[in-house]
Parts: sequence; C-alpha cells; structure tokens
Amino acid sequence: MAVPEKDLRIVIVDQNPLRTAILRDGLREAGHVQVTVLESSLDLERRLGAIDPDIVLIDLENPNRDVLEQMIRISGANARPVAMFADSSDSAMINAAIDAGVSAYVVDGLRKERVKNIVDLSVSRFNAFARLREELAHVQGQLADRKAIDQAKGLVMKAKNISEEQAYAMMRKVAMNEGKKIAEIARSIITAAELLK
Repeated sequence: MAVPEKDLRIVIVDQNPLRTAILRDGLREAGHVQVTVLESSLDLERRLGAIDPDIVLIDLENPNRDVLEQMIRISGANARPVAMFADSSDSAMINAAIDAGVSAYVVDGLRKERVKNIVDLSVSRFNAFARLREELAHVQGQLADRKAIDQAKGLVMKAKNISEEQAYAMMRKVAMNEGKKIAEIARSIITAAELLK
C-alpha cells in the first residue's frame, strides 16, 4: 500500500518537548498540519492503530529492543513509513531498526530545516519498498501457479496416459469452460489426487 505524499496524518512519538517542538515547526513549515504528538512509547502499537497515521516520526534517546519490536509489528500489520531519530549511532541498533521496517534512521541530526526532507525520504523509500514487495508477491504467486500447473499436468499425463501438451490442452479447456484460471484447475486436480491416494 503506497502512502500519499500530501495531506499526511503524522504522529510524533517523543517525550522531549524541545525535540517535539523542532519536529512540529519543521512539519508546519513543510505544510503538514495533521500532526499528533504522543509523549510516550507505552502501548504504542494500540495507540497508533487508533490514530492510523500515514507516517510515524519517533525520536528516542536510546532506542531499545521493546520499541524496535513494536516497530516491527507497526511496520508489518498496518504498514506505514517510520522515521527514527536517535542520539546513538550504534550500527547494530541501526541495522535492527532498518530490519524492523524503519524507513529512515537519523542520528544526531534533528534540525527543523531537515524535517521536510526526512519525511519525503521516508515516504519515498517506504513506497519503493512497497512496490518491491508487491512485485515479489506477484512473482512468487506466478511461480506457485507454474509449479501447481506442472504438478497437475504430471498427474493428468499419468492418469490418462497422454502427452504433456494434451494434458495442458485438457486443463486449459476445463478452465475456459468453467471460467476459471488454469492454476485454479491445477490446484483442484492436485487436491483430488491427494484425496484419492
């Protein structure tokens, strides 16, 4: 699911009022007005689910495993870009944050002038990865269909003692007659063969 680049609903998660003010000012100057501030990361997953933001900006002095695990769940279930600001440049933590689905990890660089670029980068990067995930899912689906068709052809060839081309033509004809995809027919053949074992 792609995130729109305008009229974003943004949540800032930070307990430091100074950093929150910097983020708010930067967002306001960038034209973002739908901004909600959460002063704590406690029960973050539920609270974000209720707000349903387009992007999350989270500023943590010391990001920990619990917060990163919440980020994994937040990024997975209701995928959205997450930009994380941290004072620490620990490479293990950065890798864990990126693995958790954080779109941008900014170390010691929170300035009002950078907020718009960070938001834009987070949304662009998130959308690029979303397209890649969709393409991967599509290719995996095609591969699974091809595998099912090949397996079903083998079953039909053996049961009917016919060639591969004849088995495929037979399956294609059934698919056309029933208004289904050939992969659906293939899966039906595989299921029937398993039942008859």
